[in-house]
Amino acid sequence: MIRPGKMFREVLSHLLKKPATIKYPAESANIPDKFRAKLKFYADKCIGCKLCMKDCPANAIFIEKIGDTFEATVYLDRCIYCAQCVDTCPKKALEATPKFELAQIDRKKLRVKINEK
Repeated sequence: MIRPGKMFREVLSHLLKKPATIKYPAESANIPDKFRAKLKFYADKCIGCKLCMKDCPANAIFIEKIGDTFEATVYLDRCIYCAQCVDTCPKKALEATPKFELAQIDRKKLRVKINEK
């Protein structure tokens, strides 16, 4: 059992220290380099090999051909943000962005179709 005097000293020492947390969202978060969050898809680079689909452990990405280009559908509620799909893509058609504020109330909004050129 901790003695009350020892606990009191501990409490006082923490009152004088700088807090370990930030006041998010009032202050912006410090995002490290190579942070993996929301995916970005470049349709003009995609060759349709679908290696990203095969390598995704959460089955969160689907590539389909639309006309002469490809479109990616990403299920953000399934994605574990491991970026294996980014590493697997031979043409670098996928990129992990630092955008991490993805919370939604409606689950349907977490299904994102991406077709950027």
